[in-house]
Amino acid sequence: MNAAKGLGNVKGIDVTVVDRTNHHLFQPLLYQVAMAGLSPADIAAPIRSMLSHYKNICVLEGEIVSLDLDRKVAVVDFGELAFDFLIMACGARHSYFGHDEWEEYAPGLKTLEQATEIRRRVLSAYEKAERGNSADERKRLLTFVVVGGGPTGVELAGAIGEMSRFTLAKDFRHIDSKLARVILIEAGPRILPQFSEQQAARATRDLEHLGAQVWTNSAVTKIDADGVEIGGERIRAATVLWAAGVNASPLGRAANLEVDRSGRVVVEPDLSVKGHRNVFVAGDQACFTHQTGKPLPGTAPVAMQQGRYLAKTIRADLAGKTREPFHFVDKGQMATIGRSPRHCRSRQAEDRRLHGVADLASRAHLLSDRVQESAAGRDAMGLVVFVVIHRGARLIVSKEWRFNRPNTPPTPPNP
Repeated sequence: MNAAKGLGNVKGIDVTVVDRTNHHLFQPLLYQVAMAGLSPADIAAPIRSMLSHYKNICVLEGEIVSLDLDRKVAVVDFGELAFDFLIMACGARHSYFGHDEWEEYAPGLKTLEQATEIRRRVLSAYEKAERGNSADERKRLLTFVVVGGGPTGVELAGAIGEMSRFTLAKDFRHIDSKLARVILIEAGPRILPQFSEQQAARATRDLEHLGAQVWTNSAVTKIDADGVEIGGERIRAATVLWAAGVNASPLGRAANLEVDRSGRVVVEPDLSVKGHRNVFVAGDQACFTHQTGKPLPGTAPVAMQQGRYLAKTIRADLAGKTREPFHFVDKGQMATIGRSPRHCRSRQAEDRRLHGVADLASRAHLLSDRVQESAAGRDAMGLVVFVVIHRGARLIVSKEWRFNRPNTPPTPPNP
């Protein structure tokens, strides 16, 4: 989006944006949709409306099937598109480390569809427990397992713990939601490896304060409908959420480009691919190691800065100017744990003093368009939400829309 906007209304340039969906999504706030704190429309907006005032930009809904870089053609599911410059920013998807069958039982969090499915599973677990079950079944229904101790896993575990102990505390008559068991499982020695050890330790204490258990050095070996296994130990759980590994879009590998073991395309200092100076890769799909020797993290600030850089680079090319290498300005990372102060890692401070307003400022920096400004406004309200424990968008919405479903007995009339 930042690349498209940077090329918008530039004379002599025609821009075509192709996306599988019709909306632009701000992923850092997906966990709030999954935990019923925000509605989907609070963190997404139609791409067309966001780019409508750029007369040289055409938006097409579709999927790139393959690329012919020598012919400068992108093959899409509705035909072919010729290009002079190509920017690939197709993102990433979850990696189940060779166990794709786990996805059915442990959804990840990358799309609005996944967020609403997680919300449905979490809230439905409480509803089923309320109906009256055996003690063992109720315990299984009120056990929530989150796999992966990065920022997403930490935020999910904290949100479930807070929702159980505060938001839902007075809503049920036959269960005590505060007795819900939340387990965060991390294969490594500690959670939040991107943060300092001090911050990771404090995050662990904050999670425990919300009733969540943190299991480190615990690699999941099996996930099924009944829960998870860690070696020889089984945890019975009705809801398992995945926040562990990721793989980049397969488009780079399909185009025979050099990729790393996560499928990210290895790029040059100017984000172009080797042998094709007119083809660029950005965001989660790019493996950029020229700044620190390690790949840049797959975060929104990286992608946004790369988008702005690529627009500037293409304009410079057309003006006959020399390209400058990309340089990422690291303004820090943040993980939100319930209503507690945020955990921040920044170049200026490695402590917990940056919370509340700092979180709002960080998210406002990340949110750069009308949808994002709207979400920033809702996050500002979140400062009030954290005080008054607002109940949010706790709607259970099924994806089944038909009344006449095949092989389904009719619903009996209400007495």
